[in-house]
Amino acid sequence: MNGWVGIDVAKATLEVVLRREQDEQATTLPNTKAGFHSLHHFLQKRCRDGAHICLEATGLYGDAVAEFLHQRGYRVSVVNPARIKAYGDSRMIRNKTDRSDARLIAQFCRTQQPERWTPPAPAAKELRALLRHLDDLQAMRQQEHNRAHSGETSPTVLTQLEAHLAFLDSQIAALKQLIDDHFDQHPDLKQQRDLLTSIPGIGDLTAGKLLAEIRDIRAFGSARQLAAFVGVTPRQHQSGTSIRRPSRISKQGSATLRAALYLPAVVAKRHNPLVRDLAERLQARGHSQMSIIVAAMRKLLHLAYGVLKSGQPFDPHYLDKRVAIA
Repeated sequence: MNGWVGIDVAKATLEVVLRREQDEQATTLPNTKAGFHSLHHFLQKRCRDGAHICLEATGLYGDAVAEFLHQRGYRVSVVNPARIKAYGDSRMIRNKTDRSDARLIAQFCRTQQPERWTPPAPAAKELRALLRHLDDLQAMRQQEHNRAHSGETSPTVLTQLEAHLAFLDSQIAALKQLIDDHFDQHPDLKQQRDLLTSIPGIGDLTAGKLLAEIRDIRAFGSARQLAAFVGVTPRQHQSGTSIRRPSRISKQGSATLRAALYLPAVVAKRHNPLVRDLAERLQARGHSQMSIIVAAMRKLLHLAYGVLKSGQPFDPHYLDKRVAIA
């Protein structure tokens, strides 16, 4: 390995900085298949012993180039942007340009040696695309519903809105059927979904989102690592005896999964015995309702990790059995 590459990904361009022991080189390429091939040739000429490539997890804009480079044998790391920002802050870097961002990512890659990224399996990738499209359609429907009930009086506009709502309803129903069919066509995914839905509070949609966004539970060494990936680990602010601020959610993880877990956590507080006991203990200690919900989200993730790792459905009497054995 004789090169470390940082890529700042935008919708149309890739800003690339290559750092080697003796020098640094940079180039700007289009974020297209032709640009990916140009990047491959750029690296082949300069890194005969291979290169470690880092880019931020910026969603769909960076997925294609990451997968392209992975297929050609490069070590690729897709890093949480919060980690890059914290690294830049620690080095007191103040400039903010595409080139400086790519340089910072390359420095991070060289010094921190982040873990290797692997692309999602095709079934998980398709599931993620279907579920994200469902989220978009449901958000669009809510916007149109709000417009239709905002006091609009024009008959023409109301007719158009009603027609659009009916169309969106048909699209949403068809997409939900496609999601069900996708699980039926992939028994492994369906089995994992059934394990997750055995946990009170987690329904089919939440289970699907967990499987689509987490991808592979084996990538996490513990439930705590999974909670950190989602961003529901507590962040404390305490110094000496005078500064003791309330703990806050870290938010250094998947915003998609945090949003997906909010309502299930609210439901689990009432209907999941393990989460309900946790919520009651925290409430007795004076915790705020929001901190209790975050703790419930974290507990759901721990339970999800447990059932997926063990291959066994949720057992509400698990702790009682452990105490009895002890």
